[in-house]
Amino acid sequence: MSASEDRGGQAFREEALELLDDLENSLLELEENPQDEDLINRVFRAMHTIKGSGAMFGFDDISTFTHEVETVFDLVRGGQMSAGSDLINLTFSARDLILAMLEGREEESEVQAEEIISSLRELSGAVSGEAEEEEKAEEAPEGEKRAPRPEDKIYRVRLCPSPEIFLSGTDPVSLLEELFELGQCRVLMYEKVPPLSEFNPDMCYLSWDIILTTDQDADTVRDVFIFFEEDEASVQEISEDESGDDYKKIGEILIERGDISAEEVQTILKAQKPLGKMLVEAGVISERQVQAALEEQKVGRELSQVRKKSEAVSTTSNIRVAADKLDDLVDLAGQLVIIQSRLSQVARQEQGQILGNIAEELERLSDELRDSTLGIRMLPIGTTFGKFRRLVRDLSQDMGKEIELQTEGAETELDKTVIEKLNDPLVHLLRNSIDHGVEQPAERRAAGKPACGTVTLRATQAGGNVLVEIEDDGKGMDPNKLREKAEGMGLVSSGQELGDREALNLIFHPGFSTAGQVSDVSGRGVGMDVVKKNIESLRGQINIESQPGKGTRISVKLPLTLAIIDGLQVRVQDEFYILPLSNVEECVEIRRGEEENRGKEVVRIREELVPFISLRDSFRISGDTPAIEQVVVTNTDAGRVGVVVDTVIGEHQTVIKSLGRMYKDVPGISGATVKGDGTLALILDISHLIKSMHQKAV
Repeated sequence: MSASEDRGGQAFREEALELLDDLENSLLELEENPQDEDLINRVFRAMHTIKGSGAMFGFDDISTFTHEVETVFDLVRGGQMSAGSDLINLTFSARDLILAMLEGREEESEVQAEEIISSLRELSGAVSGEAEEEEKAEEAPEGEKRAPRPEDKIYRVRLCPSPEIFLSGTDPVSLLEELFELGQCRVLMYEKVPPLSEFNPDMCYLSWDIILTTDQDADTVRDVFIFFEEDEASVQEISEDESGDDYKKIGEILIERGDISAEEVQTILKAQKPLGKMLVEAGVISERQVQAALEEQKVGRELSQVRKKSEAVSTTSNIRVAADKLDDLVDLAGQLVIIQSRLSQVARQEQGQILGNIAEELERLSDELRDSTLGIRMLPIGTTFGKFRRLVRDLSQDMGKEIELQTEGAETELDKTVIEKLNDPLVHLLRNSIDHGVEQPAERRAAGKPACGTVTLRATQAGGNVLVEIEDDGKGMDPNKLREKAEGMGLVSSGQELGDREALNLIFHPGFSTAGQVSDVSGRGVGMDVVKKNIESLRGQINIESQPGKGTRISVKLPLTLAIIDGLQVRVQDEFYILPLSNVEECVEIRRGEEENRGKEVVRIREELVPFISLRDSFRISGDTPAIEQVVVTNTDAGRVGVVVDTVIGEHQTVIKSLGRMYKDVPGISGATVKGDGTLALILDISHLIKSMHQKAV
């Protein structure tokens, strides 16, 4: 396989994976609204695109299989059959099989493909429609006739495929069909057929000029020719400079299309004949080019009459960028932040006005670059939520339960790295809610609840964090039963006092399970401890609230990004540390020699006793303790906890660096950062630090 073919295959895989995700979401929506024509068309187009692109790049097995599913949905689209539950289930199976083919998991794929195809044909009542297919293939696409609309745009499409296009398995007619599905097309076909002695039936001697009127954006039109080079297929949106009923003159159109220069137009105009005729007679351009320009002028005038004083429609364009390139960009932005911090420190030391102004300007620009770069990595968390609808659907059907998944806050943005690592923990939490939480329909009716249970997945942004909650209206968890289970397993001693919150947190203990029997979903006591560990590895926190008979809510608090954070820099002796600013509430002073605080691990703040830990004692830092120390009050999952340090230096823009494999599991340390003077400062994980100190005390 050549490098270009390999790149083309990879491009097809990436495109197909996106289409399969869209297909799954469309099927889930179609299951709820089986008469929705837009959803039916989305499913058909996804299958149609996968089929055509698969054939183009040699994925013949995918193309052949997808064609069968596409054929059935063509019947649905034509109103000849309905999108019932059987068809939806089969299409889900087909979608999963196509994904397996793309990923190289082809064990028993032929058998599965035949079973699905057989079921689809039986469902549609199809026997052999080859004659009808051939008849359809011979018909030229007509396009849907409709009047122009004010929101329409006009695109100038020129398709001049390579003569060898047929050798790659690509059929230009299928591309034209896709354009016709987007809107109204006016097509001019031209041929450059050589003498019969030089004619090669495997070569393409045709080209097309298409004037497309559609309400779709430019990217959607360009996606039709995503696998073509720029010199083979071009798409240009025609701007609307004039108002009223008039449209651009023929000469202006030809100049814009690059068919003729402005000087040549002025020369011909002096002859005072119709411009198109004069240009052809002069041999400057061909009759074909004039025809294409006339068609464009006609379409433009029609749309101008409808739009009249329309405003220019702004369009946005998107490009695909590899994830590793984004990671490199974030790393470079982080390095710039460090250099800027060092420059600012030098400027303060030198006290030079010019250098200080440069440092301030660089700080402003680096902040903007940092925010912009991190913004590129931010994705709506709904990209993950959408995948869970299929999970809830399949599991509820397998368990004989009726469950509706509701999502809130899908537009909440989170760093793509956090989203990727959050997927597995959320899957496990959802499976637990479905298996342990929501009851069977009969049990729910007996308890006075609706037969259909509800699992809610919501996301909200709170400062520099995102809160993700999974809530169900199931049977909940009884803290007393959890205590009894823990005593039976020897996790707690008999008679040991445990609050409700501590009892609920027992489910995070390795090997702890409330399931009465082992199932395919859960029951082995494996998973919740891993979920907690994975959440904490993201510098997140997990919390459980439950009421017997009413339901359970699990809250996961996560930082917006794992790359750059705002921190509070503190010092103990000659060592520097960073506390995440999102956890800091306030800073107060403490005199450790005072009688009321001597030997106690609490400090009184506005009549409230707040426990604290000393970094000097925790990390065994030698040296004299200052008479007055600083207490940084933080908000953790254990409540308000103070951290005692020698000095609070101030805010610090922190670029997080990994400590490496040997130091990654050090309790209370989540990473390091480079200060402005080039030295290192450790980033504290307050929750883990408190936990490790408590374990040492016990």
